[in-house]
Amino acid sequence: QVQLVESGGGLVQPGESLRLSCAASGNIFSFNTMAWYRQAPGKQRDLVAAITSGGSTNYADSVKGRFTISRDNAKNTVYLQMNSLKPEDTAVYYCQLFQRGVGSWGQGTQVTVSS
Repeated sequence: QVQLVESGGGLVQPGESLRLSCAASGNIFSFNTMAWYRQAPGKQRDLVAAITSGGSTNYADSVKGRFTISRDNAKNTVYLQMNSLKPEDTAVYYCQLFQRGVGSWGQGTQVTVSS
């Protein structure tokens, strides 16, 4: 069983930055992918960014050049640095750990971008 705890959400103005963190604990294998998804009200949950245990990354087109995903394997923690935030980035952000065909989710953290 895997537990994921996100932190770092909040209310910011357009153009500002936030850094999300997600700490994983439990039965974690060496090879896995950690990712951030987001879900705005009335919309589906979409992938924002993902990173493998080897460090390979991929991003949604809408966040390329603004968001950076990174991880600390020793701490089983993934980060999402979000710069130049826009109102359309407003959503609940969820952390996922995917390993051996199974995905585990965190509880989500709210990010609101508004003036």
